[in-house]
Amino acid sequence: MNVIAMQPTSPAASSAHTPGAAQTPGSAQTPGQSTGQATNMPQRPTRHPSAPIRQANIVAVASGKGGVGKTWLSITLAQYFARQGIRTLLFDGDIGLANVDIQLGLMPDRDLGSVIAGRFGLADAVMPSEAGFDIIAGKSGSASLATLDQAALNGLRDELCQLARSYDKVVIDLGAGVDGVVRTLSQAAGTILVVTNDEPTALTDAYAFIKLARMADKTADVRVVVNIAATTREGERTYGKLNKAAENFLKFSPPLAGVIRRDEKVRDAIRNQMPLLTRHPMCDAAEDVEAIASGLTGAIARARY
Repeated sequence: MNVIAMQPTSPAASSAHTPGAAQTPGSAQTPGQSTGQATNMPQRPTRHPSAPIRQANIVAVASGKGGVGKTWLSITLAQYFARQGIRTLLFDGDIGLANVDIQLGLMPDRDLGSVIAGRFGLADAVMPSEAGFDIIAGKSGSASLATLDQAALNGLRDELCQLARSYDKVVIDLGAGVDGVVRTLSQAAGTILVVTNDEPTALTDAYAFIKLARMADKTADVRVVVNIAATTREGERTYGKLNKAAENFLKFSPPLAGVIRRDEKVRDAIRNQMPLLTRHPMCDAAEDVEAIASGLTGAIARARY
């Protein structure tokens, strides 16, 4: 990837893409106060005035581009946490193109569409899964959900933050792209994982997401996951390209959360609508996700509000 191609183009120009199913698989800081006098002291990082206090137990899984394995990773993270005895909720935040329930072979009676329509509260839409974690299913194919006004999105985000206090971990499977739904829901997350692969479009769109997240909140904990890598070393090289662009143009180095090796067992699990850790618990991809998840468990005992 040519790093120069990532210089200051607006991230808003990176349009949302339809997620595929292939392997398809912070705390806030007080802004510095102006004294009216000239100063050479650097300003402290600030959060956007409308951003809520991020909750350490919420992990948002994002991608600038669809088809990089975001939903599959969200499911596998949730299952790993549940297997550790961690009370976990998986929230399908891909409003309008939800597919967590499809990948798990579920047919929910209540979903996010019912919540937004006002028929149920968010807690009433929670359903248990055989994988050991709770789920709030999204609503696929509804354009009205994808065009919620900002007040409704803020209300949904705040209700999710309230519900998150009943869990040790909440995993949000965000939609692909950088639209208003993605930006609003990601504001609640203590950690944001940006999933990408070695394709130039995936890297460019991941950069756009990171840029937008940092513009909204310079305290945001944004980390990178490289998926479908030929080898761990190749995945690290892919991360290096993205990191170099972020350092050059954003003056920010997003940490590498981990590399997930290409593994046909992932495709098999998706086709059979089963979680990977149930169908192929000893495969390479499962091992890689477990390493990523183990790095996210330290925030469980911290204050969540």
